[in-house]
Amino acid sequence: MTAKAFLLSHTSCSPPSNFPPKRNFNFHSFHGYTTTGRGPFRYEEGLVKRNTNSWKVWADVESKPFNIADSSESLKLDDPISDALLRKKEDGDNLAGLPWWQQEFPKRWVIVLLCSSAFLLCNMDRVNMSIAILPMASEFHWSPTTVGLIQSSFFWGYLLTQIAGGIWADTVGGKAVLGFGVVWWSVSTVLTPIAAKLGLPFLFVVRAFMGIGEGVAMPAMNNILSKWVPVSERSRSLALVYSGMYLGSVTGLAFSPLLIHKFGWPSVFFSFGSLGTVWIAVWLSKAYSSPLDDPELRPEEKKLILSSCVSKEPVKSIPWKLILSKPPVWALIVSHFCHNWGTFILLTWMPTYYHQVLKFNLTESGLVAVVPWLTMAVSANVGGWIADSLVRRGVSVTVVRKIMQTIGFLGPAFFLTQLSHVDSPAMAVLCMSCSQGSDAFSQSGLYSNHQDIAPRYSGVLLGLSNTAGVLAGVFGTAATGYILQHGSWDDVFKVSVGLYLVGTVVWNAFSTGEKIID
Repeated sequence: MTAKAFLLSHTSCSPPSNFPPKRNFNFHSFHGYTTTGRGPFRYEEGLVKRNTNSWKVWADVESKPFNIADSSESLKLDDPISDALLRKKEDGDNLAGLPWWQQEFPKRWVIVLLCSSAFLLCNMDRVNMSIAILPMASEFHWSPTTVGLIQSSFFWGYLLTQIAGGIWADTVGGKAVLGFGVVWWSVSTVLTPIAAKLGLPFLFVVRAFMGIGEGVAMPAMNNILSKWVPVSERSRSLALVYSGMYLGSVTGLAFSPLLIHKFGWPSVFFSFGSLGTVWIAVWLSKAYSSPLDDPELRPEEKKLILSSCVSKEPVKSIPWKLILSKPPVWALIVSHFCHNWGTFILLTWMPTYYHQVLKFNLTESGLVAVVPWLTMAVSANVGGWIADSLVRRGVSVTVVRKIMQTIGFLGPAFFLTQLSHVDSPAMAVLCMSCSQGSDAFSQSGLYSNHQDIAPRYSGVLLGLSNTAGVLAGVFGTAATGYILQHGSWDDVFKVSVGLYLVGTVVWNAFSTGEKIID
């Protein structure tokens, strides 16, 4: 027998009378121990003896040299510390081939940045029409009503895929849905100049197709972040994603006039649309719908995410009756409509306002329109930091969401009422910037609330509420063209202010930050 046969037992027994007095028991070959005992046991010349008078197990064992390196058997220790060290070493080996930034930078924020860049492209491709429509209307002799219909045709397709995109994202995963959306709207953007020259019906169809692609983006993004981002980082992550949208408006409004003057208005659509190919290549190689699907995710980060987020298997059925029976869901729907009426009007009509009312030329209109969106990008991240800080300090999520959204409603309402009292372009731009800056606090209000109240169905819920928001874009954009043909810009702003006030009342009366649908 070898030293492996050496056993300890708590069963007391006495040695037999004929037990030899001494045997050669070389303990040096057993883990290097000498005959000096440790703990309650003492090793003594072939015997195992307790420090008490009772004997445990005796064995007449002669030690033989045992070379572990030559053995095919492995000695396995049930030691949790050793297992943890071994796993950490293996994880380190797995990460050794990754670049340093990927080992250090949290993967969840890589996902957030990729979503933010997708929204940057989304708004670049959307706002380029608000600049290009000016030379296009002049070339094709379109009336303000026709311009309004062209602008609103985008929302026809956008409306169709809100709920469908949410269901798709919640059932098959956000990665495929967002990737599809970017490819679809990028192709539609490239086809826009061709459709415009073929005629209005073709342009309406292509703009609606573009809306179909962009319509799935927001539900897919919401689904992805609900799985990747802990609650304590939710407001900041959404603020960063939506600031990508605002920076997309800044980029589109800043570069569109330059491209139009140098290469003509079709160049805007060709150049912006082609950027989608770069994004989709990175997205397919780096993104995953869930942290459970990512083989390169560090164990520490996976544990953090899964312990802070609601674990989600793909949703197999949508409890529509339950969802639609909850007052906070209707608060989201109504508030989203009220919010988007003003937001989409500013998105699509502001360059025209600067050109017609403030008498800026095309380049000036585009560059000045950048300022409010740049303000929104900064304000959204400031609001997200404030909201997450309040949550970490123990303020209830409900109170935080109501505070942030109230600022997002009343701020724009106040500054839009001041536009009719200013008499200089500089003050008008300042009021518009303050209006948009306070509007950005909504990203930490209603736009964060879907994941609060129904995390498993956040994609569907955002699709549902954003459908109401898209209807506001369809009716608001078209109605603005009609109002301008029969009224003034003051009338346009009064409608927006009225809806902001309605949204404030509904939101504070019925919204909540607690989970109401499991």
